[in-house]
Amino acid sequence: MDPSRKAAFGLDPDLDPSARAFRILLMTGQRLHALMDERLRPDGLTTQQAALLTVVKAMDAPSVTEAARALGTTHQNAAQLVASLTRKDFLRTEPDPADRRRRVLVATEAGDAYWRDRDPADFAALADWFSPLTPDELHTLTALAERLLLSLSAPSSPEA
Repeated sequence: MDPSRKAAFGLDPDLDPSARAFRILLMTGQRLHALMDERLRPDGLTTQQAALLTVVKAMDAPSVTEAARALGTTHQNAAQLVASLTRKDFLRTEPDPADRRRRVLVATEAGDAYWRDRDPADFAALADWFSPLTPDELHTLTALAERLLLSLSAPSSPEA
């Protein structure tokens, strides 16, 4: 990449390594978000909605509060995503079997069928987006990003 293009993205090699890593990950995340939004837009969905559905499936019937925490968003934003996905029949809320006063989020069969149909094309697009990396580099990137994500998601210790 030519130096002027790198500078436009804040990719200054002389920048503090943590600041440079932050900028690169932020810009990469924003670009991937925009690319997936473009893919989902024709179906009236957003990347945030897809992320919420991923969390619901991974956490096996979380509350809105738990889903919001997993997404790193506010309860209000998660509730708006839930309302939209409920109207689109991708999600439903049910009483928690362990505490009937609490509601949990459950993916619908219609939503599951939608993703089963579109996953192959989406996975092909992801493979294309990550094609500049070798399989070993992709494995390393994933392992490092996962380690960073888990450390950032850990409960904060009180400051001394």
